[in-house]
Amino acid sequence: MRKFAALTLAATVSSTVLSAPAAPAHAAGPGSATVVPVQVTGAPAKRFNLIVMGDGYTEAEQDEFRADVDRHLNVMWSIEPFKSYRNYINVYRIDIVSGESGISCDPGLDAPRRTTPLSMGFWGHCNPAGVQRLITMDNTAATRYADLVTGTTSGNRQILALANSGTYGGAGGSYATASGSNSMSALISPHELGHSLGGLQDEYDYYQRGVPGGAYTGSEPSSAHHTLLTEQQMRDQRMKWWRWLGEESESGGTIGRYEGGLYYTTGVWRPSAHSMMKTLGYAYDQVGREVMVQRITAKTAVVQDATPTGAPVGADRVLWVEPMRPVGHSLVTTWTVDGEQVEGDRDVLDLRTLNLSPGRHTVTATVADPTDFVRDPEIKAAVSATRTWTVDTALTTPPDGVEPAFVSSTPTDRPVGRDDVVYVGTTHPAATVPEVTWTLNGESHQGTDLDLGELDLPEGTHTLTATLAGETLTWTVDATAPRTAYALSEPLARSGDTYVYNGPFTMRLTGDDDHDGYVVSESRVDGDGWFTYFGWPTSSELPWTFSEEGTEIDSLVYGKLPRGRHTIEYRSMDAAGNHGRPKSFTVTTIAPPPACTRTIKGAHRGPLTVTGGVTCLDGAEVTGTVTVGKGASLVASGGRITGAVSADRPAEVHLLGTRVSGALAVRGAANLTVVGADLRGAALLTGLKDGAAVLSGSTVKGALACSGGTPADLGLPNTVKGGSSCGDLLDGPRGRAYEAVQHVRQ
Repeated sequence: MRKFAALTLAATVSSTVLSAPAAPAHAAGPGSATVVPVQVTGAPAKRFNLIVMGDGYTEAEQDEFRADVDRHLNVMWSIEPFKSYRNYINVYRIDIVSGESGISCDPGLDAPRRTTPLSMGFWGHCNPAGVQRLITMDNTAATRYADLVTGTTSGNRQILALANSGTYGGAGGSYATASGSNSMSALISPHELGHSLGGLQDEYDYYQRGVPGGAYTGSEPSSAHHTLLTEQQMRDQRMKWWRWLGEESESGGTIGRYEGGLYYTTGVWRPSAHSMMKTLGYAYDQVGREVMVQRITAKTAVVQDATPTGAPVGADRVLWVEPMRPVGHSLVTTWTVDGEQVEGDRDVLDLRTLNLSPGRHTVTATVADPTDFVRDPEIKAAVSATRTWTVDTALTTPPDGVEPAFVSSTPTDRPVGRDDVVYVGTTHPAATVPEVTWTLNGESHQGTDLDLGELDLPEGTHTLTATLAGETLTWTVDATAPRTAYALSEPLARSGDTYVYNGPFTMRLTGDDDHDGYVVSESRVDGDGWFTYFGWPTSSELPWTFSEEGTEIDSLVYGKLPRGRHTIEYRSMDAAGNHGRPKSFTVTTIAPPPACTRTIKGAHRGPLTVTGGVTCLDGAEVTGTVTVGKGASLVASGGRITGAVSADRPAEVHLLGTRVSGALAVRGAANLTVVGADLRGAALLTGLKDGAAVLSGSTVKGALACSGGTPADLGLPNTVKGGSSCGDLLDGPRGRAYEAVQHVRQ
């Protein structure tokens, strides 16, 4: 991510180097540190300051640390509420030089103990009674380094420390830690910030992985997102997340009551089936997101500055407030005079236009956040602020000599998104309302901010300018959504974006954009929550694997997908915050073939008779007829059979991408699967049972006849050139064919 800063009102933080006394003049010694402003949107005293520091990175590995920070931040900016409240946050990177590479006890207790500036280590810094994934550090040392960032204090900052490690791990407490380069590490850091910044609790139903957490027997938890109450009790008592009940969860499913959390398996409930505090990759649900909005705002000043309120002011001047500026919406400023609301929503009030009666009056400006992320009235109050003035008509305001000018703005050195609210901050002359003119695509607009989302911009790159008193600021508007490509492993059969598999399959997502910057891709299955794509937990270079049972990695199961038909949507978000339009593909997974008791490869000349067990033809070339007897099974994958195939009451017959030159006759099969096959003769399928036969994505050059049931086509219609008596089999998943698929899914 490119570094950027706001204009002159933003604090300028010079790079600071703290050097160890013995460091050689030509190189930074162990323990030396450099403060680098990554994103500065305002004075540190009035912003939430995120300070990211590294440990275990040698001088030669500082580029790796910078790349790790870039990845963590860009993923964080794709997650709400960090995305919407990005402008509330200053980010400073502290490059700390370590004398040794890596951290202690990584990955096991038998690994070396390393001497590093922050003393980071797995197992709670090598504690045999600890948890392997728990990364702790020396908080006193972290505080000392954070104090290098001028203007920040413990009250307005949050420390995130990244360890030079590819092992999964992190921790949340006063400070947050995460491994820097694990495939999932960029999702670990917002989870740990949920703890450290938001005070959110884990929703895991275990503490030690692989060990069930048992039953919760305590009283009502203080946690905002755990409860013992039923949904009805929450509504009746107006407790916990009652305002969100029944809403579609941002992390999938609906907000309700799901058992497990606080490291207990039973006896305590959470709002969502899965959220970031339970499963990395999903978003914060509404309950957690509301808390995070409150905590981010609490470390800022909702009103950054205003006309001084200490003494009465004259009625011949302009009052003003300078509110915070979310990325995608504006705060609302409401003015009242003696309790009566003044029409309009502006950050300035020209008292001269009010014709106030002689005497004193009370003027109040209330700045409120209209975000849909907050429903709790107490939190709404916490993300609002007021300023009150006494206006005395007997007073005269002396000239202040202030001329209209720009003093701050949405950063101009990176593209803004098509739905962003772009703002400028100006000087505030007592007798003048600065008039800012925005120009975009030949049209002019007025005000101190411009909501691009209301303009319905056409796709492409646009130039936006703001002009005031001869000054001009310029932004690039990125109105082009990112593109996302998907790649799946080889299916049994495919028709367009519809696929059939009879075992595990992999998915790789690749995001691309027309502007520089990090692109975050995500997917969701059957309308569940959007899940950030990070490759595979063991390596970001490996694609995601879906399977019926899932894959267990470190006692957690990934990629579990029940058998049946599934719609997988995918999209990406670019560095400007634009979401691509979701696209989708359909995957149907069916039962795998039985295990082989005999395998034939290569050429087999003459007839083949299968009398028992499971005979597998693995790319085989069979010259002659194939006969399958009662209770026996045939599995043909690829290859060619030049004769006919006849099966009478077999256990299973699987023809998977196989060419059969002769006729196919199957009677009374317990399981028949013909997918992607090339049948050159007629096909007679009798004694079928719904849900026990599949004929999908195949070609039948002769006649096709079915009796006793209709095979499922799994969404891949067949091509039959000799006529068919198999109902809707050629027209996609409708009628009896669809019912059969439903049976297969169960």
